[in-house]
Amino acid sequence: MREPFLDPMPRVVAHRGDSHNYPENTLEAFRSALSMDIDVIETDVHLTKDGQVVIWHDPTLERNTDGSGKVEDHDLKELKTLDAGYTFTKDGGKTFPFRGTGVRMATLDEALEACPHQRFNVDLKSADSAIVEAFERVVTAHHAEDRVLCASFHLANLKLMRKRNPRILTSLTTLEVIPLLLRQKTHTLPKDLRLGRTPVFQVPIRQWGIEVITPGFIESFHKLGCVIQVWTINDEQLMRQLFSMGVDTIMTDDPATVIKVASQMGLRESVSRRAGMRE
Repeated sequence: MREPFLDPMPRVVAHRGDSHNYPENTLEAFRSALSMDIDVIETDVHLTKDGQVVIWHDPTLERNTDGSGKVEDHDLKELKTLDAGYTFTKDGGKTFPFRGTGVRMATLDEALEACPHQRFNVDLKSADSAIVEAFERVVTAHHAEDRVLCASFHLANLKLMRKRNPRILTSLTTLEVIPLLLRQKTHTLPKDLRLGRTPVFQVPIRQWGIEVITPGFIESFHKLGCVIQVWTINDEQLMRQLFSMGVDTIMTDDPATVIKVASQMGLRESVSRRAGMRE
């Protein structure tokens, strides 16, 4: 079946937006990534104390803000008072260019509104299944089912998402990937994965001492109609090696370099055609 989210095939996924130049997972980082003509913005969401879907990676606030405690123990009004650019630095802590400049945590609703044609890869971080309903409510309110992919390390959330709204594409999570990886390694894969939608692998090159991304892995799962997306790659030579092996998508903190590599290798649509498709 045709998958709108995968058409054209995303080659460049900006990990937490343009997190190389702006505070991660903020509208400022998203707008910068958008200006680069990236394919997909990867981001993360939690459920606030008052049931709002807020964009943030960590379960806690200390690493990136002037606040403290768990995200999910605060309501949205409280989170909006925090400085989301407080700790961002590019020179090892000598300067903090966004501190006190008004950078705030954003909601998924605000991100979809600010980037109305942009594809988003959204990782549901909350273990609470209530985040699935809240997430779906925001996506459908923006009629964004075809431009949002749902990811999560919580298999229960993905299963619920697939049941609630089959229009929203989901990735495979770790508990689904591991048995398939073992079957690929032992040459016992079935001829059809029977997953209903295009299987989207979002995997590291290696994990727990296991080499995940190999020519055999890519060939085996491409034959089964799968999409292979690799995270988080910031080295230019490695980007070229992975694309040469046949990896479909690279998730990166340095989207400008992946754009350059993918364009040089003839893997991306022209900017003019891509712009036309978004109109």
